[in-house]
Amino acid sequence: MKKVEELIQNHVRYKNAIVQKKFKSKKNTVCYVTLDGKPRILKWFAPGFTNNFKREYTILKQASSTVLTPFAFECDERNNVILMNYIIGENVCDVLNDEKTTISEKQRILILLAEWLYNFHLFFKTQDTFIIRGDSILRNFILTDRIWGVDFEESRAGNPIEDVAVLCASLLSTDPMFTKEKVQLFRIFVRSYETLMQKKFSHINNDIAYALLERIQWRPQDEYAIRNFAIQLRKNKW
Repeated sequence: MKKVEELIQNHVRYKNAIVQKKFKSKKNTVCYVTLDGKPRILKWFAPGFTNNFKREYTILKQASSTVLTPFAFECDERNNVILMNYIIGENVCDVLNDEKTTISEKQRILILLAEWLYNFHLFFKTQDTFIIRGDSILRNFILTDRIWGVDFEESRAGNPIEDVAVLCASLLSTDPMFTKEKVQLFRIFVRSYETLMQKKFSHINNDIAYALLERIQWRPQDEYAIRNFAIQLRKNKW
């Protein structure tokens, strides 16, 4: 992953950029900057991720008028950079895992997450398939007075249950992991989504268990706990 300073130093368009904050990203460089005096999120895609760059820009351009996503101001195809508006809010993962957040507020947020995900799936539904947002982890959502989704480079055709399962797995496996409260919250989320979709998932526990096991690659230190919970979930013990 390249440092944003390299982009600023070597390209005239970004010479006036002042880095305010750098965000964690597995593949790309993501920063909050002021550019020409205006607050922007700068996402610089790593070499080899041109398709991800094009995919995310397409999603943002199509969805931002209807679904709560950032607005893409600029698309720099030469350097694989997208400039977006900066959404001032709190990361949903931090809010849900904060012991100071009341249970009623957590429940409200899970219902809002279900509504956001349903609206995204509905917007991109075609006669034959859905586009799913991909990587629907809690850290890819921001809470203001509403819920906003960010990071769409892994969007693709698929089944909405994949997004639902990944979000549940993210909720369950972030610290504190696998508490009774977390189980209650993921059930509220699933029921809310099912109500909106007017469809009940018949094997949701299996789908969530699979999504949990996939998270081991990022959480090897928690492999035993994750595997154990996935087994119990598949046996409908939760």
